[in-house]
Amino acid sequence: MPTFAVSEEKNKWLKEKMESLNIREEDILEKFIRSSGKGGQKVNKTSSCVYIKHIPTGIEIKRMKDRSQSINRFLARRELIERIERLSGKLTNEDIKRLKAKKQKQKRQKRAALKYKTPATNVASQAEGDIVNSNEDKSKT
Repeated sequence: MPTFAVSEEKNKWLKEKMESLNIREEDILEKFIRSSGKGGQKVNKTSSCVYIKHIPTGIEIKRMKDRSQSINRFLARRELIERIERLSGKLTNEDIKRLKAKKQKQKRQKRAALKYKTPATNVASQAEGDIVNSNEDKSKT
């Protein structure tokens, strides 16, 4: 497996993940194409965009986020891992982040409800009780 222009930890993580999901380098078709967007002459001359296709699953990924071809190769493989995990039913890092954000939002809403709605309803019920009590006082006289 090739090493990429990222930390050794990330290269090691990628290798372990690919082995655990039975993704082999031989199963990946990789092409380098010219990126689009800003960059002028540099973009027009270098093939930093990476296109990979996982032949067994048919998943295609095109990555041109970074100016470096090596980093784009790493990012494309990382995205391939996430897509294969999602297909197999495992939670990906993106799914975990989404679930965490959802829980945090629910917790904030619950706190806000307790903070703002409960006292207001208590005040409203007390005010209604006062009105009822004052009506009772009037009816007694």
